[in-house]
This record gives sequence, C-alpha cells and structure tokens, in this order.
Amino acid sequence: MIDFHCHIDLFPDPSSLIEEIEVSGIYVLAVTTTPKSWGHLQTLLRHSKRIQCAIGLHPELVAERSSEVEEVCALMSETRYVGEVGIDGSPKLRGSFELQRKVFARILKQSSSLGGRILSIHSRRATTAVLDALSDQPGFGSAVMHWFSGTRKELLRAIELDCWFSVGPTMLGSKNGRGLVEEMPMHRILTETDGPFARFGGIAAKPIDVSVAERALASIWNVSQQQASEQILQNFRCLIG
Repeated sequence: MIDFHCHIDLFPDPSSLIEEIEVSGIYVLAVTTTPKSWGHLQTLLRHSKRIQCAIGLHPELVAERSSEVEEVCALMSETRYVGEVGIDGSPKLRGSFELQRKVFARILKQSSSLGGRILSIHSRRATTAVLDALSDQPGFGSAVMHWFSGTRKELLRAIELDCWFSVGPTMLGSKNGRGLVEEMPMHRILTETDGPFARFGGIAAKPIDVSVAERALASIWNVSQQQASEQILQNFRCLIG
C-alpha cells in the first residue's frame, strides 16, 4: 500500500507510528510543513526503509515564515521529494496570497534548476493559481495534486499538464471528491491519508487507512481491491522511475 501524503511528525507519537509503518510494509511519503520539521523527521527516519521524507513549507505558514523558503531551496538538493508546498486561497489567508505565489514560484524554479523534483502540492481554493505557476516553470518535475478540490475545468487542465493526484478516504467519502476521482486517469492516481489532519472513523487517519481508499477506488474502477492496489503500486513505480 502507498500513503503518498502523511504528516508523520505531527502525530502524538511519531516513533511508534514509524514502527507500525515498517511492520505493515506500507510505503509512505512523510511531508513536512517547515524546514525545521524536516530536519527533526530526518533524524527519526534514519533507519527507516519504508518512508521517504519531503522538504516543505506549508502555504498556511508562509505569512509568518516566508524567509524560510531559501532554507527549503537549499535542502532540496538532499531529497527527491518536496511537500507540502503550494498555495491556499481560503478567506483567512487572502492577505498572504501574493506572498504564497512568490514562495511557490521560487520553489518551482529551484526544482527546475535541480533537474526536477516530485512535489506534493496543496491547492485548496487556489487551483488555477497553482496550475498557472506550474505552467510558468517547465522542467520543475512531477506535480502530485494532494486532495484536489478544484472544478472539473481545472481538473481537465491539470490532466493536460500531466499532473498526478493523491486521494484519501476522506476525499473519497464525499460526493464531490468521488466525482472528481471518477474523471481522473486511473494511471495517474496514488493513495494518501493526510493524517493526522484528515480524520477517518472519528480519529486521525493513519497510513493503514489507505486500504479504505483502495476499496473506494476498486468500486469506482469496477475491479477488485487487489487489482486496485496493484494499479496504485504500478502508478507509484512509474512516478518515481
């Protein structure tokens, strides 16, 4: 199983969760929200064989920590993965919207200069701005749209830009989310949880909960859960080359 977007460092006991992941055999992309959290998580993951760590600067934190983008860019040479990054257009973040755009553009430019990276991208209420930024910076690498919530028109544009999509139990549990997933190319979908922010069954979602997403995808694709799991693994291997 694949959990391509999980905030391991923000769980109450990251070390125990890391042990669970190693035993379960799940592959996890541990995204971070600041360069400091990336450094801390790297230490926790020094012996892990199943978890990769992404360097990030969450758009919700850009207003207070925009200067840390240069630290993010410096650390990008140490990892293939960047996330969580992007733009958030929620009303409470309107004051930092232009600053978010500049920070995201800087990260994309650095990614391009390094030959491309795999990015887990936040685009809540800012899908068009995110897609514009991707279009403006060819060579940035591969964009994985985390918990995509744009319009159908924006989805079609993202597909045209060769974006990937990571979807989780919470997204697949909503009518709108499921409708979007039904139009996403099967070969461009990965599973995620977004734990501990996303909740499933009343508690923080854990990587093991991607099995729920697999079942939902199996239903959408009209295949068995095993076939859905194999498709997601094939997609993952294609993404990472």
